[in-house]
Amino acid sequence: MQNYFPRLREHNLKLGSYTFFNTQVLTYFKKTRIVIAGINFMVLPSETEERVKRRALNACQDNLRKVVDVTRKIPQLVEFFASGDKENAKKLLSEIRAGEEEVVKARRMVSQELAEIGAILFAREDFLRFTNLSSEIADFSEGIAYYLVEIMEHNWSIPSDVKKDLLKLSLAMLDSVLKLRETMMVLNYGSQKTLERAKDVEIAERIVDDLYRQLTIKALSSKLDTPVLLLLRDVLQLLENIADKAEDAADVARMISFIM
Repeated sequence: MQNYFPRLREHNLKLGSYTFFNTQVLTYFKKTRIVIAGINFMVLPSETEERVKRRALNACQDNLRKVVDVTRKIPQLVEFFASGDKENAKKLLSEIRAGEEEVVKARRMVSQELAEIGAILFAREDFLRFTNLSSEIADFSEGIAYYLVEIMEHNWSIPSDVKKDLLKLSLAMLDSVLKLRETMMVLNYGSQKTLERAKDVEIAERIVDDLYRQLTIKALSSKLDTPVLLLLRDVLQLLENIADKAEDAADVARMISFIM
């Protein structure tokens, strides 16, 4: 241990030393150095456990905000799809792709933030898992937009009642993501509030499931051409997948709430 802190040995300025498992924590000059398996992490006075929790939560919330911005555009694109507005649909696809890139950057920032926080935050894996799950929502949104634009580009015909139900499904999907955002917003207010909001995500996901199944049957019975049926089936599956990811992320938010 003297090899790590030669000046402390010379001036006898070390205030305390604690060892548990393979981790050693030394306090000096009102600072804390954590040594894990020979790797040093310096934690400044302001880097308390509460502070690092807020840092991690803020990073996750910023990433989720970008995810929501992308997801909001899906019902808009479905409206353009239903009305046959190809130009605006393609424009919105470009915006969704740009938004997805922002989500990727934000996810990297969360990873960097958690790496800088280091071992003082023992639940950092939960924050990282939440971010990975929510970021997949943006990936799925880009896929939905791409397939819908491709259907329009090929001038494939889809019944108006299917388009109407597709819009209803996309709005229900967005509602599940917005409920997830509300869940993250109340994490600072205790686990009970978080559990209540997470339950709302589950309810929203079940609504999406019901609409997804109904629309799948309707699409299959609409005698669509095979290419458009396959693409439409993928769109419906991605919409349902988004709601599933929102529910999975809400489950992780429950776990995070217990340490906030």
